[in-house]
Amino acid sequence: MKDNFGLYDALDGMFAGARESVLTLDEFLVGLQGRSYAFAILALNVPNCIPTGIPWLSTITGVPMLFLLAQFFAGQPVPSLPKVIGRRGLSRGKLQVFLARARRSIGWLEDTVHARHEAWVNGMPRRLLLFAWSLDILLLALPIPFDNLFPAWAILFFCLALIEDDGVMAMLGWLLTVVTAIWTAFLFMVGHAAITAAISTLRATILN
Repeated sequence: MKDNFGLYDALDGMFAGARESVLTLDEFLVGLQGRSYAFAILALNVPNCIPTGIPWLSTITGVPMLFLLAQFFAGQPVPSLPKVIGRRGLSRGKLQVFLARARRSIGWLEDTVHARHEAWVNGMPRRLLLFAWSLDILLLALPIPFDNLFPAWAILFFCLALIEDDGVMAMLGWLLTVVTAIWTAFLFMVGHAAITAAISTLRATILN
């Protein structure tokens, strides 16, 4: 079994330094190493896990996720962001204060999500997971009404699985992916029935 990621230690190392110095987003992603893609997609996806009702939120966040996926499958070690975004950052002093306040929450997260049942995130299961993860992200980015909550949670669990090599999170991701498929098929059937009924009504009105 692999060692846990140690999120707190990783952040502590990146945030260390002169309080007035700035940690850019590019430097942050490099510091996450091989987990940078899953972490970046997780950050973009979190707003979709809350039913806010904000129009087009899933598409606005989903399109950048697809951009990150394209880089991931192209083999780039870390995401390449536009310079105007990648060069932005926060002072290490503010980040150190945040980390001190979030220590207990991060500790809880590390205890909850950790390396286990790694057969679910290695070899062929990993490749299948990446495929399902990509489909969930594509579905999230499409402007389909009422069809973003389930894929958002599937993406969340898959990201956690990839970050920590956590097979339990992978199982939850697969479960939500199945629910997503069923729910999406239901929406398409309802939509098709509604369109058919509307056309029939329109034809009857015109003929009468």
